[in-house]
Amino acid sequence: MAWFEIRMKSKIKWAALGGLVLSFASILVHLFLAKSSASLVQYGAATAFTEDLHYIGNPSRKGVAYRRLWGKVNALEPLQPYANPRSVSYSVPHEQNNGFIYAKIRGGFEKIRTSICDLVTVSRLLNATLVIPEILESTQSKGISSKFKSFSYLYDEKQFIAALASDVIIVRNLPSDLMEGRRQKQYPIFKPKSSSSPNFYLHEVLPKLKNAKVVGLILTDGGCLQSILPSSLVEYQRLRCRVAFHALQFRAEITEVAHRMVERLRGSGQPYLAYHPGLKRDTLAYHGCAELFQDVHTELIQYRRAQMIKQGIIKEGLSVDSFARKWNGSCPLMPQEVGLLLRAMGYPPRTRIFLAGSETFGGQRVLIPLRAMYANSVDRTSLCSKQELANMIGPETYLPPDLFEFPPTKSAKQLKEEWDKAGPRPRPLPPPPDRPIYRHEKEGWYGWIAEKESEPDPSPNDLREQAHRLLWDALDYIVSVEADAFFPGFDNDGSGWPDFSSLVMGHRLYETASSRSYRPDRKFLTKLFNSTSDHLYHPPRNWTLTVREHLNKSTAEDGIVREFHQSKQKSFLSHPLPECSCTTLKSADMRHLQKGSNLQILYGQQDECPQGLGQGLETIGSQEISGDDTEGQEDETDIELMESDENSQVDTNPSGEQDEEMDPDD
Repeated sequence: MAWFEIRMKSKIKWAALGGLVLSFASILVHLFLAKSSASLVQYGAATAFTEDLHYIGNPSRKGVAYRRLWGKVNALEPLQPYANPRSVSYSVPHEQNNGFIYAKIRGGFEKIRTSICDLVTVSRLLNATLVIPEILESTQSKGISSKFKSFSYLYDEKQFIAALASDVIIVRNLPSDLMEGRRQKQYPIFKPKSSSSPNFYLHEVLPKLKNAKVVGLILTDGGCLQSILPSSLVEYQRLRCRVAFHALQFRAEITEVAHRMVERLRGSGQPYLAYHPGLKRDTLAYHGCAELFQDVHTELIQYRRAQMIKQGIIKEGLSVDSFARKWNGSCPLMPQEVGLLLRAMGYPPRTRIFLAGSETFGGQRVLIPLRAMYANSVDRTSLCSKQELANMIGPETYLPPDLFEFPPTKSAKQLKEEWDKAGPRPRPLPPPPDRPIYRHEKEGWYGWIAEKESEPDPSPNDLREQAHRLLWDALDYIVSVEADAFFPGFDNDGSGWPDFSSLVMGHRLYETASSRSYRPDRKFLTKLFNSTSDHLYHPPRNWTLTVREHLNKSTAEDGIVREFHQSKQKSFLSHPLPECSCTTLKSADMRHLQKGSNLQILYGQQDECPQGLGQGLETIGSQEISGDDTEGQEDETDIELMESDENSQVDTNPSGEQDEEMDPDD
């Protein structure tokens, strides 16, 4: 018996020793893995994609729910991109032309892209040679990568010149004999507006171009040519499309990182939705949406609005009713509202959402409600390592950080003089001494608002950050165009200037018209939110039905026709139809379309595609009669919702089906 006890104790000791050895080895392995993977991602959301997101099941089996949320829009499949010249008289440019046009472009990503397209069109109109334009956002930044300068900071110069060889002659620099005249400012310079007409260039610019052989353009308005051109200049509209969607290719380093981001978002075969909040300071100031924010953010928006009034950009007063503007649909949808709309559409809580936009005014705080509803909301910082982003930027000269200088302390004599000059007695006691201001409270671009009445000039680090934002927007642009679905928080409604979401939707409409791009009517949705403001997270089912009906129509011909009347007036690239597309429908199929319907309006102006360009559907009429499984099932779901909610006001005890769609705790 004693021998047995000794043997058992010996086994226990050996087992304990083995456990200690395994634990030590496990700790070493974990430390090694943690050290080697620390630089891969900044957040953990992207790494959890492959294990966490399996709500669809087998990606190869795309059921009804999948097609309803991610599938193509059948009615738009006959639309195909076709921006090639269609006129026999459209000739190749000759070197013996009227002279050279050089340009400087000021503004962010959207203004740069629109301005370049207009510049090429103007150069063709004036039969001039275009010098590669300068992007001031990058040239004003000191010490950025010497490898990428000005235009090449964003775009591929070689591709740009080669793709437009049959349209416009493009050179990198002025000839040496003309360069000296530019340095001495001998050539006429124009500052055209985005609404400038072709007659302005033919009657005002062309004579001086022929005389001086060189003219300069300074573009600050997001373009230099009116959006809608006369029917006689339809080939110039197609030229705009060739520039925007074919010639303007981002440089290889940007494209490589963006495609890597798309691959990570689509890991394990899952789709993703791209969302651009549209919360930019300039946009909010222009439309008078300051009261939607609080504290310092309201002051910042109002300061920018005051600047726009002085510059003549805004013709209204400084103070406006922001809630009335939001009621009219002039203000962006807030992230919380977008999350509720996506829930109403039926997107599950684990949906992958890519947050686009280099600037979201209000910071991460305004995105908290959306992230609470959709935990898998990520941006470029979640999908790329710091090293990948640094490689895209390239080597840069070191800049010392911006140091906050505390105001000089006042002497006792100065304090006594201020006290004596303070005014008649009695007066309240002097305020207590200021608490110390810590550095972390001063970091950020709005620290000046508490101490100065005017915004300080940008520092070297601020200028560099503005240049970097061009790269971030380029990444987000590619990922948004490639997305399975796109939802804009704000898009161009015919006022203001070109915006990110409008350019993305225009590119998606040109490249793949049937892709799922939501075009919400913000005025209509604001009224819907106000009608159920007390039950946002558990709305009545007829509210959910109305949201689904509106958003589904916005992805199809109804939304496109509405955008035609609103966005195209301001930005052609946001709606490049019908000039830059064709239809695979035959003339016989056209007769099946109901006269006066949105389908007839959409396809009635389209040219028939050349043979071999694309394969369309049999007829639109057959789609309307039969439809696919998606539309049929969707109609059944909507009927069930309508029957169960008939004549109801508020569903105080939502069913399990509704909880699954709208529960904010999921």
